[in-house]
Amino acid sequence: MQPLRALLVGAGGMGRTWAKNLISNSAVHLAGWIDIRPGIAAQAAHEMGIQADYYGDELGQALTAVRPDFVVDVTIPEAHHDVTLTALQAGIPVIGEKPMAISMEQARAMVAAAERTGVRYMVSQSRRYDARLWAYRQLIQQIGNVGILDADFYIGAHFGGFRDEMAHVLLIDMAIHTFDAARYLLGDTTPVSVYCEEYNPRWSWYKGAAGAVAIFEMANGARFTYRGCWAADGQHTSWESAWRAVGDRGSATWDGDTQIVADVVVEQGGFHAKCHRLTAHAAPDIAHGIAGSLADFVHSLRTGHTPMGDCRDNINSLAMVFGAIESAKTGRRIAL
Repeated sequence: MQPLRALLVGAGGMGRTWAKNLISNSAVHLAGWIDIRPGIAAQAAHEMGIQADYYGDELGQALTAVRPDFVVDVTIPEAHHDVTLTALQAGIPVIGEKPMAISMEQARAMVAAAERTGVRYMVSQSRRYDARLWAYRQLIQQIGNVGILDADFYIGAHFGGFRDEMAHVLLIDMAIHTFDAARYLLGDTTPVSVYCEEYNPRWSWYKGAAGAVAIFEMANGARFTYRGCWAADGQHTSWESAWRAVGDRGSATWDGDTQIVADVVVEQGGFHAKCHRLTAHAAPDIAHGIAGSLADFVHSLRTGHTPMGDCRDNINSLAMVFGAIESAKTGRRIAL
């Protein structure tokens, strides 16, 4: 079976990361690499010691010259809408970096284009491809109907650069990973409403709000709560957050690393129910991160399987982000 021809759009830091993953996947051939800045894609390939068949700086020309089987959109978020619509309208499937778009209006237009053309559009929600997350989801099934899911994210992230100047930096740049993971853990349920407060600690090195607290009502009746701050030095949580799920048959926690534990009720009566402790371990053979999302996308193109991150589903995770921002701005609970 011939490898699928990929056109990579964007040659920044994440573009280079995607290039490494593309050339590492035997089912893919890096047929073209472009960037809006002339010469940058070719320079990146040279510095990495890899080779694409085509380099350029204009998407329409590249689609004609390369005739790719799919496009990888690793441009800035402001460009996702135009890149995706151009490719979809040309009949070319797209896998793109998160966030899908910079507004819900743009995101809806992108989903509509995928539905109208019948062409696959997937958002690479790469942190879903984590064997520990999958193990935790399986363990949660042992505690019955989950009504409470909590996530804590506290990391002192001294990035420097554009993030220091971003508005809503935590919610836009990072929280979508946790929000999307929460939906996954709750069976890909959709959000119903959100109340959120943003804040910026007095010692924060960010211009925008580096902290947020949010509570979501989900379609299955569960409540998901999020507490996070990117200006929290010391005692860091995992980048995957620290989790607690509570159901009618017990509770399960995941520290975001290797500790995945549940206490399952075996006998009621007395002040505390009697519980049996279960532990879970991550499977060793799951493709992780971007490699996992790329493999899922390629599989979908080969088989018609719907991948995680399909735009019709991922827009629900994006809605959580923009709903939280609107709630923080207005001080109101927002219907999603």
